[in-house]
Amino acid sequence: MSIQTIGIVGLGLIGRGIAACCLAHGFKVIGFTRSQATHDTACAHIEQAIGDLIERADHPPELAKSWPTRYQRVNALEPFSACDMVIESVVEDFEVKQQIYDQLEAIVPAEVPIASNTSALPISQLQSDRQHPERFLGMHWSENAHATRFLELIRGEQTSDEAFERVAQLAIRLGKEPCLVQKDVEAFVCNRLGYAMYREALHIVESGIADMETVDRASRNAYGLWAALCGPFRWMDITGGPALYAQVMKGVFPTLDNTAELPETMQNMLDAGASGILDGKGFYQYKAGDREKWEDLFRESVWHTKQFQDKHFPLEDE
Repeated sequence: MSIQTIGIVGLGLIGRGIAACCLAHGFKVIGFTRSQATHDTACAHIEQAIGDLIERADHPPELAKSWPTRYQRVNALEPFSACDMVIESVVEDFEVKQQIYDQLEAIVPAEVPIASNTSALPISQLQSDRQHPERFLGMHWSENAHATRFLELIRGEQTSDEAFERVAQLAIRLGKEPCLVQKDVEAFVCNRLGYAMYREALHIVESGIADMETVDRASRNAYGLWAALCGPFRWMDITGGPALYAQVMKGVFPTLDNTAELPETMQNMLDAGASGILDGKGFYQYKAGDREKWEDLFRESVWHTKQFQDKHFPLEDE
């Protein structure tokens, strides 16, 4: 069965970006949230995202007029009975997600895949006690969802080959380059790599090796040079090969932090209630206007990365 209509549960920051991506690639979308204010915010975001894609990614100008004809705002889940695919993007709370699944399973036909946009919750746990666990899988998006190529698909212990393959094909139709995570593991692939780096960054600061500004500068000027070009395995291949890196690993690995406890610096931030750029208090201090500045810089970085990758690594369907 071909996927034509996609239901999206939750229209927060990522959910509305998912809606924009689906609409930009010609799908019908049913967007669910109970708040009319959130619906209004989502529509404004979708309009802006579609405009970005027309201006920066050569999407057809008629999208600006056509997408509203394919978008249905709902504040109840019953219309999801018409969906060929459902993406859940509510808060990272197991109980909340389970309540949504209870409602969806009473409405959505058994053959329709249901994907959770979670960044860390185990998919096998989410699909436990479901009526049709084989149709559940993880679908980890990132901001800006309408522009970036990133998408992780995570197979739970009971996910069927059919459901996994259908959603993988959908991801390609959405202009993504999906990472297929074949084993359900905490935080999947991207975040496992990221959190290993965050822990070592905190260790370096707490050990007095370098301050936060230096760690950030080193990361930006090193990983920033190659991370959009290739991943760690390709990078090792083109910068010396396994023999060189293996020799360095023998000396470095024993010195890396492997504690399971929350680093003291992070605990202190947690105790202080710091929310980073959201409240102006994080690892750095932020003044009025800084949030918008960093959000704009991030958006520009996403587009530059996309343009570079589109030029040098065209997607399969292009």
